[in-house]
Amino acid sequence: MDSAGDHPILLRRDARPQGTVAYVTVNNPHKLNAMSGALIDALAGVFRELGADAQLRAVVLTGAGAKSFIAGADINEMAAIKDAAAATAFITRLHRACDAIRDCPVPVVARVQGYAFGAGLEIAAACDVRIAADTASFGMQEVKLGIPSVIEVALLPTLVGFGRAREIMYLGETFGSTDALAWGLVEHVVPAAALDAKVEDWIAKLLTSAPGAVRLQKQLMRQWEDLPLTAAIEAGIGAFAAAYGSNEPRATMAKFLAARRARKKGAS
Repeated sequence: MDSAGDHPILLRRDARPQGTVAYVTVNNPHKLNAMSGALIDALAGVFRELGADAQLRAVVLTGAGAKSFIAGADINEMAAIKDAAAATAFITRLHRACDAIRDCPVPVVARVQGYAFGAGLEIAAACDVRIAADTASFGMQEVKLGIPSVIEVALLPTLVGFGRAREIMYLGETFGSTDALAWGLVEHVVPAAALDAKVEDWIAKLLTSAPGAVRLQKQLMRQWEDLPLTAAIEAGIGAFAAAYGSNEPRATMAKFLAARRARKKGAS
C-alpha cells in the first residue's frame, strides 16, 4: 500500500540491517481517525499483508495528526445500524481488525497521541506495547451511547485488573496518561515532543533480540492468553523445542560465548 495521498491506511516500510520495521497510520484526521467500516477493513488488510513478510521485525501503529490516535468507531455509521444483524456485522468487522493486529507475528507498538476512545482503545489493547504522549486521553464511552463495550476490550482486565476495568466501562469516563500508566494500561508515557524518540528507542532495543525467538515468544504469549496454567507451561516446552528447528539458538549462543571469552581475555 502506498504511503501518500488519500489512502485510508498509510504504510511505510523501513528496511534496516536487522530486518523491516513497518509504520501503519490510520489516515482519517478530519474525523479524529474515527473508524468507518471501510477503514476497519483496510486496517485488517494491511496487517494481514504485513503478517506474510518474513523480514518483518516490528510494526508501529498510530493515527494521523497530533489530535488523535483513534477516537473510536464512526458514530454516524453506528447510529445508522437498524437491527441486530447489522450490529453483528459491524462489530465483527472491528473484531477482525483487532484480531489481525494480535495475529501479527511480530510485536506491534501502539504510538498513542491525543484521543484513544472506544474502538481506538480496543485497537491499542490489541497491540503488544503502548507508548503514549503525556497529552493522550483514554476512555470507553460506549455506555454513554447506549451500548456496551465489547470485543477486544475483554483484554482490559488482563492489563488493569477486573475492578479498574469495571470502572472504566461502567462509568465511561475519560482519563489521562498518568492514570493509564499507573493502572498498567500503557507501558510508557513521555512528553509529546519525545514520543517518536521513545518509540524508536523501544524498536532499537527490540532489534537486538533474535528475530526467530521474538516471533516464537509472541506466538507463545498469544497462547498464554487463552490457556490454563498447566497447558500454558506445556506450550512453552513446544516453543522451546521449535526454536531449535533453526540454527538461530546455536549461532546466537556461539556469538554470546565468544564475546564473553573476549571480555575475560581483555580483563586478564
